[in-house]
Amino acid sequence: MKSYIKGAVLAVVVGMVPALALKAGDNPPPQTDLDFRNTVTGDPLDLTVGPKEGRDTPAVKEFFKTGVDPYIEVKNCLPKAQTLFLEACSGCHGEVGEGKIGPGLNDNYWTYPKNKTDKGIFETIYGGARSQMGPHSDLPLDEIMLIISWVRHLYTGPVEDADWLTDEQKKTFKDYDAEHPVTLKESGECKIPGQ
Repeated sequence: MKSYIKGAVLAVVVGMVPALALKAGDNPPPQTDLDFRNTVTGDPLDLTVGPKEGRDTPAVKEFFKTGVDPYIEVKNCLPKAQTLFLEACSGCHGEVGEGKIGPGLNDNYWTYPKNKTDKGIFETIYGGARSQMGPHSDLPLDEIMLIISWVRHLYTGPVEDADWLTDEQKKTFKDYDAEHPVTLKESGECKIPGQ
C-alpha cells in the first residue's frame, strides 16, 4: 500500500513539472538583441522576473527593439505615467523629481551617466542601484516605460542635454515648471504614435 501511495505521489509531482515549466515561461518578455545589465554589478538582468502583465504591449515591444521609450512626450499617456511615478517613486525622489533620500531626477545630473538613455534608466529601475534603490522588477514592464516617460517629462535642464528627446521633440520641449504645474487629466487612450 505504501509503495502505491509513493508511486501515486511521484506521478502527481512528475506530472506537475511540465505544467510548472509552462507557467514559468508563460508570457515571456519580447525577444531583444539589446544587452540589459545591472547598473551596479554589470550582470545581465533576468527579464523573466516580475509580473506577467504588461510584457507584450506595443510600447514594450518597440523598446526591446530600439532601447528608446516610445511613451516619451505622448500627452495622452502622461496622466497615467504621473500616477505611477507618484505611487512608486516620489517617496524617495520627490513629487517632481527634486530628490529626497534618493537623488533628483529632473535636472541634467545623473548619478549613473547611463541614465541619460532610456535603456540605462530602465536598467536602473528594473535592476536597482546602490543604497536604498532596490530593484523594481516587481512592476510590469509597461509601467516602468510609463514611469520613465514621466521622469523625462519632469526635466528642467538644458534641452541640448536631453539625449532621450528626438530633434523634433527638442524644438517644442518646455522645462517642467514645478511652481506652476499643470493638472493632467485623462484625455484619451494612452497609445504610442503609429499604433
